[in-house]
Amino acid sequence: MEKIFLETERLYLREITCSDFDDLKDMLQDREVMYAWEYTFSDAEVSEWIDKNLARYKTSGLGYFIAVDKITGRVAGQAALMPDIINNNRFYEIGYILKKQYWHKGYAAECARALAEYAFNELNLDKVIFEIRPENMPSRRVAEKLGAKIEGEFIKRVKDKDMRHLIYGLSNGFCV
Repeated sequence: MEKIFLETERLYLREITCSDFDDLKDMLQDREVMYAWEYTFSDAEVSEWIDKNLARYKTSGLGYFIAVDKITGRVAGQAALMPDIINNNRFYEIGYILKKQYWHKGYAAECARALAEYAFNELNLDKVIFEIRPENMPSRRVAEKLGAKIEGEFIKRVKDKDMRHLIYGLSNGFCV
């Protein structure tokens, strides 16, 4: 049984299951979708991604969630709210990865807004962050549309490569 985490106007966010392998593979192995990550996942890494999120649900009740189009029942992408540590500081991060056919239609902002509202209203957090590569202008626009502001940057080591990320902060009481 699929466990729904949140609903938005057009989507519902549910926990990832092993049966999501093919949809996740479609996203995580698509070079255009993963351009900001600068790599695509192998089949084994897709399986590890599933396992990692299943473990996150057990430890924090959070992680990446599958975003399902309410009308078609198709997977639109995935969106996350999860704890993260950057430079020894604990944050709660919002993230999103969408299939190409769902780009530029407001789905990322819709997911991010719902996750921010959940973080503030249900978890009583004061702030959430977005970790975004500087050149990822579509993701930056999503964060900025919600009112998030650049608060810093850091280097994340990914697959033996140093990758610069901006930290966008969004405080409780944001206006959109």
